[in-house]
Amino acid sequence: MDFGPDRWRLYRLCLREAGRATRESMVWSLSRMSGAPVPTRLLFAPQDLRTADPTVATDIYSGFFAFSGRAITTGGRSPFAFSPPSRAWGEALYGFGWLRHLRAAGTALAQANARSLVDEFVTSKLGDKRLACSTEITARRLMSFISQSPLILEGADHAFYQRFLKIIGQHVRILERQIRAGALPYQQLMAGIALCYAGLCCEGLDRTLRRASRLLSRELDRQILADGGHVSRNPRIVVELLFDLLPLRQMFASREVDTPEALLRSVDRMLPMVRLFRHGDGTLSHFNGMGVTAADHLATLLTYDDMRSQPIHHAPHSGYERLEAGRTLVVADVGTPPPRPLSQEAGAGCLSFEFSSAAQRIVVNCGMPQIAAEPIIQASRSTAAHSTASINDISSCQIVDKKGTWLQRRISAWLLRRVGPVMLSGPERVTAERSEREHAQLLTASHDGYKARFGLTHERRWQLAPKGNVLEGEDNFWSEGATTGTAQAIIRFHLAPGIKASLAQGGRVVMLVLPNREAWQFSAIPIEAQIEDSVFLATADGLRRTEQIVLTIRPSETPSVRWRFERLARTFEPGQPQEQAELI
Repeated sequence: MDFGPDRWRLYRLCLREAGRATRESMVWSLSRMSGAPVPTRLLFAPQDLRTADPTVATDIYSGFFAFSGRAITTGGRSPFAFSPPSRAWGEALYGFGWLRHLRAAGTALAQANARSLVDEFVTSKLGDKRLACSTEITARRLMSFISQSPLILEGADHAFYQRFLKIIGQHVRILERQIRAGALPYQQLMAGIALCYAGLCCEGLDRTLRRASRLLSRELDRQILADGGHVSRNPRIVVELLFDLLPLRQMFASREVDTPEALLRSVDRMLPMVRLFRHGDGTLSHFNGMGVTAADHLATLLTYDDMRSQPIHHAPHSGYERLEAGRTLVVADVGTPPPRPLSQEAGAGCLSFEFSSAAQRIVVNCGMPQIAAEPIIQASRSTAAHSTASINDISSCQIVDKKGTWLQRRISAWLLRRVGPVMLSGPERVTAERSEREHAQLLTASHDGYKARFGLTHERRWQLAPKGNVLEGEDNFWSEGATTGTAQAIIRFHLAPGIKASLAQGGRVVMLVLPNREAWQFSAIPIEAQIEDSVFLATADGLRRTEQIVLTIRPSETPSVRWRFERLARTFEPGQPQEQAELI
């Protein structure tokens, strides 16, 4: 944001968001006197596909609330009386997804505890109401209440049952006016899903269902791309949406209500897209906000793929490519940044890739941390946290932050509260082309994210051998007239945790030993590689130290670098003479 164009983008974004805030205030004022629709009865509860752990119910009953890597012990007080230790923790608490664990316990104590906590949240003035009443969290809470209604209502008296129906109606009212106020795109989609849940599962909300079905169809057509990716380009969003949309599809069938065509199309496209990101170890590639993969959730999700679809390899609308040969897999990011309102978690990782052999990841991106302070989260989105090239260690995308002049800092702070750390700018032109040569798969892509500042276009080529034993690449930096003498390109290959890297042949090659004892060799021409420390952030317990291979050049002197990963015939131990390890 230190550059002129980004400054004006910041001001335009501020003006648009101020207009939305004004509309939001007007809608809330006008709708304050209107009555909330109250369903007459609950018809059924949808299936919750997410995995439940009954042992968590004991923790909750004892006052121990652990979400998103943070925990509090209430000591007999209400969990809503505490300030959330992190935003993610607060979102989890106020979303009430943890009710599934109480339901899994299947005890009268868990039922009474769930009912008490729901009633306490609704009737008390405790909690961070700004966060709890945000559109996405309100939608998530409404779906949780409906899905876990058998747990909440088991053993309840008639008065509580009526009060619970009123709670459902209040949530419907809040979501409908937030939609009218101009909620952000993903919030609109989540609201549409939640309102469809309410309309299908509750009697007396027929008008709500009709409006919600139209909203759902509109947003699915807008946000689910033709290849099945979400417009945010975040693999995690695709997975989360499927967990909500699969039960919704079943609910339409159960109520014998015509299922929106947009819902059917979206689900059918999204399942193969999930497989595009999937490595041999069951984890998803770490692009644009993807963090820890919940392996049990993903396995459950893929059982609902009726066609047992194969992963797609070419996703031009989402901006991803998959190369696969033998037991080797490459997934590459070859897309432009997502639209600004959907870029809160997007990373500056254009032309980054992940590379694995069977069930072992070799090259990765650092990933989105589950447990981290805001500076680390922002660092995880930088170009340096991706296996690609950066110029002068500056990211190819600029993200709203609290830097700049006094006015820019004030505007940025307000925008961060309203819309989060969205992207202001990034590559505007990204090209990608696939081909095949003598049965080897080739992928060539380029981006202009550094053209405005350094006059450089970054081009990367991948070539995967037919047997998957060799991955060759080349990074080119094309100058278009601007002075690039001081520009330094830093090409990073972040290694997966557990890989042992060592320099050999006087630094001309890097030997890699994988945890499964498989060995690979990395080499680059015309420069020598360096091994530096790195961190892998997409772990359930914080982070793991690892290493990275780094190539550093000046494009004005060395505009092109070729590199190569090659599998060895047998295990290579660090320090072993390289002549004893044959290539295959």
